[in-house]
Amino acid sequence: MKKIVLTTFLFCSAFLFSQKSMSYVRISYGSICCGTPSTKPVTDYLKKFEKSNQLRAFEVLKQGGLGREGEFNLYIGIDKLGKKQKTAFSKGLQSVITSQNKTRKQDSDGNVNFDPAVTVYKSDLTDLKNLTIYKK
Repeated sequence: MKKIVLTTFLFCSAFLFSQKSMSYVRISYGSICCGTPSTKPVTDYLKKFEKSNQLRAFEVLKQGGLGREGEFNLYIGIDKLGKKQKTAFSKGLQSVITSQNKTRKQDSDGNVNFDPAVTVYKSDLTDLKNLTIYKK
């Protein structure tokens, strides 16, 4: 009986303490002719930010199927960040995306869009199709 209660408690606590972000920032990946840009600069920045601020991994969701050439959106959970961390995170993310857009080939590579003023909430995401957990 004790084993059953202990096992049940372990499973329930795993669901209780799993990441459940309620607010997200959106990064949109668009295409011009030859597919979308790489997510590597953004994922590298996320890993660097997690490590430097001693945070657990960000919750990242991907909404695919937005166009013929593989356009998609990434949603990054920001609930665990404090006010100063959110500001630093947004500024750093904006600089990484700006740098990525400046180094792209203007005629063939797609672009990355990010607006730090836009926050997407979990209630907005429940209506979206093709939403999956993004493995970085």
